Amino acid sequence: MKSNLLFDFKVNKENNSIHIQKEFDAELKLVWDAWTKAELLDQWWGPEPWRAETKKMDFREGGSWLYAMVSPEGEKHWSKSSYIAINEGKSFKSKDGFCDENGTVNQDMPENLWENTFSASDDKSKVDIVLTFEKLADLESTISMGFKEGMTQDLYQLDELLAKLKK
Repeated sequence: MKSNLLFDFKVNKENNSIHIQKEFDAELKLVWDAWTKAELLDQWWGPEPWRAETKKMDFREGGSWLYAMVSPEGEKHWSKSSYIAINEGKSFKSKDGFCDENGTVNQDMPENLWENTFSASDDKSKVDIVLTFEKLADLESTISMGFKEGMTQDLYQLDELLAKLKK
């Protein structure tokens, strides 16, 4: 589903970063909840036909989100986001990486720092996302795994979920 809402995706190889801006036709609290509550994240995170399945979520500084990306055949690829800083309703920062089902991070795969900032104007909300990688090779590996395509689909799936939740 395409819309006329802001969507921008930029890769900056000089800074080993990805910057995504996405506007949503929903109030800020609903968008915040969609990013911070497992029961909502599991409904939009993961590009179809894959889906997210949360094993454990503890949304607090020092907590983490342990989840699997599940294929239609039931194959699971695990990831963990460890929350570093949370400014309730405004922003959160986390360290993200691939892991096993127990949350042990796979050091052979790229990790990154996520910084999500939420803002509102009128009846719309915007999420500003900056992913920073330690080295260019990690950024390039993430891009080659289809991150842009997958994240783009995820964000449009979030549009669809927000439209349903607003009714």
